Amino acid sequence: MAYTVISVFPPATDTEEVKSQLRGEGFSEDNIIVSKSKIDDDSGNDFEDDENTKHFWDHMFASDTEMLDAYSRKSRGNTTIVLYTNSYDEAQRAKSILDGKGAIEIIKQREGETVRKNVASDIPEDVERGIIAKAKHNLYFLGSDRVYHSNVIKGMDDPMDDAGAKD
Repeated sequence: MAYTVISVFPPATDTEEVKSQLRGEGFSEDNIIVSKSKIDDDSGNDFEDDENTKHFWDHMFASDTEMLDAYSRKSRGNTTIVLYTNSYDEAQRAKSILDGKGAIEIIKQREGETVRKNVASDIPEDVERGIIAKAKHNLYFLGSDRVYHSNVIKGMDDPMDDAGAKD
């Protein structure tokens, strides 16, 4: 069975170094996707995924709305690396490499607790860690560059009001 491995990194991560290590461990360049995201306007927290990104997250986490929301939110303004593997063992090995390179923990587990915070208890831990039993699908992918704009309306469309003042 094929697997998709998803890891989110801070924006300053050297993705070429991460890709180089993955290639050195035998993973094909064709199966490594790097998607950088930036937030265009920092004025709020109300952002919406573009259509490609939305379809990707929907495809990955169709029945796990908590995970879909968690990965979608954490990827905004960060870099997401998606790796396609042919087996569970390869997926585990890839995830270990990505975690070692500084991947962000999407869902935080409180130390010593068996129940994961803010996640339904029936979600497998592998899915929580970003290992999903789904093959590469060319219709559902993250673009190499994503820009998020705030959905918050800041006033009039015209930047100047009658008195000549900006919003």
